[in-house]
Amino acid sequence: MDLDTARRELKEFIPHVENISDGSIRKMAGRDLARFKQFKKQGESSKMLLQFTQKENDQIRKNVEEFLSISGIDNAEKLLFTFRYPEDKETINRLKAEHEFCAKIAEGIPRPWRLIYYRARKMFDPNNYKGRYTKEEKEQLKKYQAMHGNDWKKISELMSRSNLSVAMKFSEIKTAINYGPWTKEEIQKLKNAVKEVVKKKLEMEGGSSPSSLEQSNRDLWVDREKLCQQLPWTEIETKVGSRYWRQCKQKWNSVLVKKMSKGQELHRWIKGLQNKITLIKRLYEMKVEDASEVNWEELSDAIGDVTAAYLQVQFYRLKVSVVPFWQKKTFPEIIDFLFQFKLPELEEKL
Repeated sequence: MDLDTARRELKEFIPHVENISDGSIRKMAGRDLARFKQFKKQGESSKMLLQFTQKENDQIRKNVEEFLSISGIDNAEKLLFTFRYPEDKETINRLKAEHEFCAKIAEGIPRPWRLIYYRARKMFDPNNYKGRYTKEEKEQLKKYQAMHGNDWKKISELMSRSNLSVAMKFSEIKTAINYGPWTKEEIQKLKNAVKEVVKKKLEMEGGSSPSSLEQSNRDLWVDREKLCQQLPWTEIETKVGSRYWRQCKQKWNSVLVKKMSKGQELHRWIKGLQNKITLIKRLYEMKVEDASEVNWEELSDAIGDVTAAYLQVQFYRLKVSVVPFWQKKTFPEIIDFLFQFKLPELEEKL
């Protein structure tokens, strides 16, 4: 299947497929497309925007345990973190191929294989449950980072902690963090850092001409679609220098909300309608039982030009202003009411 056909067919199951790299599209066409079509026949839709449910977590455990049983691999760590066992790597990879590991681990779960695999690694990584870092571990982490740079895979092996854990902990302890109000200088550093990383991303994607990159360099940080996508916050944190990565993310979201409020009134009105329409449709498609199951961060990524906070505010305003006696209704009842009565009105206005 050619790339354009794969992207077009995946669009039915993954709304934000245009934001996915060509390499990932090729992998998903091989690993996921047939599965998604089968799930559709069974009346189930693919899930990109939800947190994993308890039922799905149980299914992953079942899939891993069954694969260990049929393959003879000793434990889940060897299966999912094969690189930690170099002496057994060849044998483990052969067994994974013979018993179709990719298909087995994703069995019964209507999600992209990649997300299922990452979820399994998080669930079965013994290094994820080590507790708080001791003073000695923090000093070790500083020493290893000085020796190996940001090779978090290497450092995680040395410290028996997960890659994400050591990367995030180092970002917390490497510099003095300012917890007070942001200064004008810090905000400007943040804006410049975001411009740099997004420009770098555009150049790496290779989809921008020199002239468009020059334009991006002048006015890049008002391109909402680019700036609402996932950003490398630890890299941005390094460029800002005085703030923790999570502070940078929260501040940038507030800056972006202000930027989104600027522009012509008509454009804002139309865009607001489009966002409400898309929000109601996406929430309706999820078929979740409770608001706590909605992953607002992933939903904002899928819509493409809004923040999670913006979507939550929009949903709250919709239910309060539109749904009668909303306090007495369940989450599905609220969504059904918005879909049945408010959505047609919004589409007519648009």
